[in-house]
Amino acid sequence: MAMSNRYPLEGLHAVVTGGGSGIGAAVAQALIADGARVTLMGRRLDRLQAQRDRMDVDGGPAVALQVCDVGDEASVRAAFAAAADDSGPIDLLINNAGQVETAPFAKTSLETWQRLINVNLTGSFLCSREVLPGMTERRFGRIVNVASTAALKGYAYVAAYCAAKHGVLGMTRALALETARKGVTVNAVCPGYTETDIVAGAIDTIVAKTGRSAEAARAELAAVNPQGRLIDPVEVAAAVVWLARRDSGAITGQAIAVAGGEVM
Repeated sequence: MAMSNRYPLEGLHAVVTGGGSGIGAAVAQALIADGARVTLMGRRLDRLQAQRDRMDVDGGPAVALQVCDVGDEASVRAAFAAAADDSGPIDLLINNAGQVETAPFAKTSLETWQRLINVNLTGSFLCSREVLPGMTERRFGRIVNVASTAALKGYAYVAAYCAAKHGVLGMTRALALETARKGVTVNAVCPGYTETDIVAGAIDTIVAKTGRSAEAARAELAAVNPQGRLIDPVEVAAAVVWLARRDSGAITGQAIAVAGGEVM
């Protein structure tokens, strides 16, 4: 279907993992606004249903839901097959599902390490592997991995998360080269501290461990951004949707920092 100026993603089917809140929900809303059909994926159906109820579809395409544990191969295969059956071939994949835990390196258990690698890195691998054959066969596809500034620099006390997100960026660059002549682009968006449940959890951890107020903890995180603020999920979504457009075909293998100048 031809691209229209008003709905540049019209006719395309997008899957957004971790779509029940935060960045994933904002990305899904932005994709819908640009005309895409969207399937929200997440581990909890109730959260997905609640998010769908909050969305403004304005008479546009319906929002489909699929329960999926991105770190489980069988779950991923079943969810993506069902999504394609329900809403058509998958043209756009937004790998957004993620998890973080804080601990000093020496006190990070192997179980925590493996779980964070599994959710943040292996999940992106499994989901990308499911959509790639169809994308290359149709000679069109967009994969956008929501990484983090933790893919571009280190942060203390989140070694497993940083390792996983650095891995996501390495995978992004390798896959971009594999698909460069196949009509598929693969990019990463790297948000700084963003108004999400993950940052809310980080604030709670700072309060619990230091005794500082929530306001002081929030200000500490905001100060990392040269603009002195947290990022809005809508700002991350805008970058994701730009990379998903048909006319962004020359952009691949990139890491776009949405962080107010924290990483240059």
